[in-house]
Amino acid sequence: MLDNKFVRENTQAVDDAMNNRNTAWDKEGFLALEARRRAIIADIEALQARRNSCSKQIGELMRAAKQGGAEGEKKVEEAKAEVRGLNEQIEQLAQPQAQTEEDLNKLIMALPNLPSATTPLGLDENDNVEVRRWGTPTEFDFEPQPHWDLGPALGIIDFERAVKLTKSRFILLAGQGARLERAIINFMADTHTSRGYKEWWCAALGNAETLTGTGQLPKFEDDQFKTTDGLYLIPTAETMLTNIHRDEVLEARELPLHYCGYTPCFRREAGSAGRDTRGLIRVHQFDKVEMVKYTTPESSFDELESMVVDAEGILQLLELPYRVIELCTGDLGFSAARTYDLEVWLPSYGGYKEISSCSNCTDFQARRANIRYRDPEAFKGTRLVHTLNGSGLAVGRTMAAILENHQCADGTVRVPEVLVPYMGGARVIGREA
Repeated sequence: MLDNKFVRENTQAVDDAMNNRNTAWDKEGFLALEARRRAIIADIEALQARRNSCSKQIGELMRAAKQGGAEGEKKVEEAKAEVRGLNEQIEQLAQPQAQTEEDLNKLIMALPNLPSATTPLGLDENDNVEVRRWGTPTEFDFEPQPHWDLGPALGIIDFERAVKLTKSRFILLAGQGARLERAIINFMADTHTSRGYKEWWCAALGNAETLTGTGQLPKFEDDQFKTTDGLYLIPTAETMLTNIHRDEVLEARELPLHYCGYTPCFRREAGSAGRDTRGLIRVHQFDKVEMVKYTTPESSFDELESMVVDAEGILQLLELPYRVIELCTGDLGFSAARTYDLEVWLPSYGGYKEISSCSNCTDFQARRANIRYRDPEAFKGTRLVHTLNGSGLAVGRTMAAILENHQCADGTVRVPEVLVPYMGGARVIGREA
């Protein structure tokens, strides 16, 4: 979340940032609530000052009453009555003060992060900026199949039985399909840990505080699967890895922290009907290996660049053509200040599709989750860390890309060399019974 004080003192800058993000917010409502908050505080402080003055007078009156008799005692009781009245007025203002603070907090919690100064300006995905490409789009001397046809033809993806078991937009993998999913996960985790990421094994359920910390709640509750006891099926391992240090103070010497972890991910994808709903591209449950970093503010943007390189390394080892896109202000995710998307080439689309999103969330998530660090040699007290996250990669989309880019004329699929050991030595995925 944004800093309340910053929004109060820089309302116009926030308004400009929201306009750049193509995001509407209730500026006038915020200003009205802020004026009400200040007025209530001013009233409370005036009453408290009067109460303190009366309390001081009571002591003086009590000393005088010892010599003034009944008249002095009467003045003491009158002063005490005034203090009680002032206390009642202060208590009566407590509820509207709390309500105003709650309303302000709800408004602030709904605001997305401010774009970084280096994020390109733009309205939507059409204004995103291509940074670089690796590899060339795959060409075939035969008619290639989309993965949603190729997988069932090989007997490794069963969409029909997945619907029978659950409902549409869930998947069922069989034989070498299940083995390939597991191989991709293990390969990604092994690669990231070899590059210095500490691996974590997380639960697939998180509490409301966890999803609030990373920004899924309260704004995007409709996109979450929720259990009857108030837990949420996590939409990404980012929610867990970023909250590991919630309400903690880290030491500067520990930073940066590089974490990774595999989890199943669950998303309702509310409002996405009709968008990429064939095959493995947009489903309600999918696997993903996630990267998360905790850094100092000074190093976070350099750490973002290296995170993108780490995600690119997976695609290069899998021999998959891709491009890197920098998102414009109007296409940024809720928590992000700057984002690079990696888009893999998918022959079935005749274009590139997102397979990883790497973001610097600056101190936005850290403020929500209260993650701080201290460095006594550099500053007093504590500061908020910066958090970063990136897909390394989305496993289902990686499988789709492997099937489509490495398919052969005879309907089989060549296994990328780096996955052969994870596939039990198999170099080709053929038709299964």
